[in-house]
Amino acid sequence: MKLVFAGTPQVAVPSLTLLASSGHEIAAVVTRTDAALGRKRVLTPSPVAAAADSLGLPVIKANRLDAAATESITALDADLGVIVAYGGLVREPLLSAPRLGWINLHFSLLPRWRGAAPVQRAIMAGDAETGAAVFQLVAELDAGAVFAELTTPIGRHATAGTLLESLSRSGAELLCGVVDDLAAGTIRPVEQVGEVTLAPKLTLDDARVDWTLDADRIHAIIRGVTPEPGAFTEIGGARLKLHDVAPAHGLSRLAPGHLSEIDKRVLIGTGTDPLELITVQPAGKTPMKAIDWWRGVAATEVVAS
Repeated sequence: MKLVFAGTPQVAVPSLTLLASSGHEIAAVVTRTDAALGRKRVLTPSPVAAAADSLGLPVIKANRLDAAATESITALDADLGVIVAYGGLVREPLLSAPRLGWINLHFSLLPRWRGAAPVQRAIMAGDAETGAAVFQLVAELDAGAVFAELTTPIGRHATAGTLLESLSRSGAELLCGVVDDLAAGTIRPVEQVGEVTLAPKLTLDDARVDWTLDADRIHAIIRGVTPEPGAFTEIGGARLKLHDVAPAHGLSRLAPGHLSEIDKRVLIGTGTDPLELITVQPAGKTPMKAIDWWRGVAATEVVAS
């Protein structure tokens, strides 16, 4: 089949790479425009744009699938549109432009966690498992019938970053299998069944730690917002990013937000058991071992907020 692929971040690259090595033709790759990154704000192509360039594929850069983008994509006369984390909505008439419409690789077990941050929200909610689904794109958010899905457990120490990286690879295989089956005419989608939950994009408020919550809940939230936007707390009015923490069950409780060193371990109080801070990043500095940061803290009593 002739395909048009739409995606932007790194998690979409395995799908593009695998489809490019298949027997299908990728007529064009649609991705968001170059973004200003780093302190010097250097315009940088998206990971998908860079991958498409290395594969020698034509690229359409657009932050919105407006009339101009719609005209360019429709002119390709594609059999199927494939979308993986593009970052924009596909509306009519573009939704119906490919002969078979569009399919979407989504990183959750639909209808659970429809939206922009499904893996993050699954971890933050303490879900035991998640997965990926390939579904028919429709006007309603992530509501189309599902062609195929896979399930994977969420490890106790998995972060959104590590889980997304793993699902991007297994999901790419799932997606390519669906494309092959659509080409052969041997697959039909099944309507979603079950309770709908939403996974809105993360904000900075999601990343601020509330130390009055129980330890396991805080640990899940920190893992869910790692690496982006990155969990943080404030100590003495200065922001401290929390890169890695671990439950410290069985130790004496501390008041929520109160820090202490026990056996060269930096502990912080929660609503239940303490958590151990392992890797932190003070404002304006690089990540460091929590014990090294702690030894540089001058206050006799440290309380996070």
